[in-house]
Amino acid sequence: MPISTYYKQIREKLGSDLIFMPSVAAVIKNELGEILFQYPGGKFWSLPAGAIEPGETPEEAVVREVWEETGLRVQIKGIKGVYGGEDFRHTYSNGDQVEYIIVVFECEVIEGELKAIDGESLKLQYFSLHERPKLALPYPEEIFL
Repeated sequence: MPISTYYKQIREKLGSDLIFMPSVAAVIKNELGEILFQYPGGKFWSLPAGAIEPGETPEEAVVREVWEETGLRVQIKGIKGVYGGEDFRHTYSNGDQVEYIIVVFECEVIEGELKAIDGESLKLQYFSLHERPKLALPYPEEIFL
């Protein structure tokens, strides 16, 4: 689901103005240690990620987002870090501005088949640490180790 009802309602009131968006992202590695990235279109790739919905914990959000974007069921192994600030601002192609506050979780796959459920991911691919694609957000190197 590209934008939830909650965020759609906020956008109807605020237009494209900058909003804070509490979010989650997942670092998922395969048996070779490669990291899963998604390509939503445009110039950049991303980790499986998305916004936390009202009433949802960050843990629930990351499990839901990974499922929706990748078709994989995961369990959380730990928190890699929490990031935000001006470096985590993004302007979407429609002009909507956000500043993410992102909890990055390390997750492992427990079941599923790699395929986009919500249509948000045009491509899903594992990359080695040194071959990873250009990302929309400047995650610190240590989250990938």
